[in-house]
Amino acid sequence: MNPTLALSGGQQARLIREGSISSVELVRAHLERIAEVNPAINAATEVMARTALGAAQAVDERRARGEILRPFEGVPFSVKDSIEVAGTVCTAGTLGFRNQPVSERDAVLVSRLRDAGAIPIARTNLPDLLFAFESDNLIFGRTNNPYDLSRTPGGSSGGEAALIAAGGSPFGLGSDALGSVRLPAHCCGIASIKPTSGRLDRTGHVPPPGGWAEMVWQIGPLARRAADLPALMQVLSKGEAVVPAAPELRPLRIAFFTDNGIITPDDATIATVQRAARALCSAGHHVVEARPACIDRTWPLEMRILGPDGGDGIRQYLQSIGSTETHPLLHAWLKKYEPLRTDLAGFAKAWEELDDFPRADAVVSRGLRCDSFAGGGASRGAARNLG
Repeated sequence: MNPTLALSGGQQARLIREGSISSVELVRAHLERIAEVNPAINAATEVMARTALGAAQAVDERRARGEILRPFEGVPFSVKDSIEVAGTVCTAGTLGFRNQPVSERDAVLVSRLRDAGAIPIARTNLPDLLFAFESDNLIFGRTNNPYDLSRTPGGSSGGEAALIAAGGSPFGLGSDALGSVRLPAHCCGIASIKPTSGRLDRTGHVPPPGGWAEMVWQIGPLARRAADLPALMQVLSKGEAVVPAAPELRPLRIAFFTDNGIITPDDATIATVQRAARALCSAGHHVVEARPACIDRTWPLEMRILGPDGGDGIRQYLQSIGSTETHPLLHAWLKKYEPLRTDLAGFAKAWEELDDFPRADAVVSRGLRCDSFAGGGASRGAARNLG
């Protein structure tokens, strides 16, 4: 793989500003990589080669004229096929949208990335109407994990994570209700963020914003390098074209955990989390090992919020858009909702529990604090329990 493709998007943008590489060269390198890997991983559902190269040529002309370049000027990015990009078809992986007209405008967050100089290069695969932890549908088929083609890259932003991990894009946009940017990032060894509800605009997403899923369904960035995420969040949340810089942080109170009480990770994952905690201690932050007391309630409560009608709303939506046939993964997902069917009082009770959820006992101490780390920075100030 071209070594430039392993760099962060911010580093690639700096190479363009310095003149070490042109935007056209960078976009072509990514297009070549997509052509190389996509037959095996099936991550990109549409490649926007012509428009991406045209935008890259315009970037190079601006640089030649001495214009100031924006933070991600000339750097390509990918977009999950549930987020609109002007001039392309947003299918959401479901048959009813396969032949719909091309989008007339960008989703708000795609527009903000363009405003920061980034260039959309590809749309990426997902499960039928986003409802699965794998990425397979009746239009484009299955996406494979780039590290092991027999395994899944996760879902629902699996095509996005797979393409980024394979070097076809430095960063991109996915969406997440039950883990759909976090799980694929984990499966493919990249970084992601599910932003706080309401922080990022969901206009231009399919299914559309609003309604019963608004509180739990967010658009979020995925990136090959974690260093891109703070700058991407700055651009996506405010639309400000500011050159990324390391922020000055006051000491923070931080809790971490290595075991959520449901699934115990492997030793390598535990060690990585603990190294991060030690680094935060050494930087002067107040760190304690703890985990939310109510973490075991997260999955059943969110499923109760999403499925009080037994999945009837999703079935009606599929019917309204003409998806008369659905993928087995979506069919299986709708079956999960059947036992959750309830009346208005039951739905109100679930929302009451969700409203109280953030106010539950904040943490359960696990006993590991800054001063218990070997060389862990206790001299910078003893940790305080966050409970």
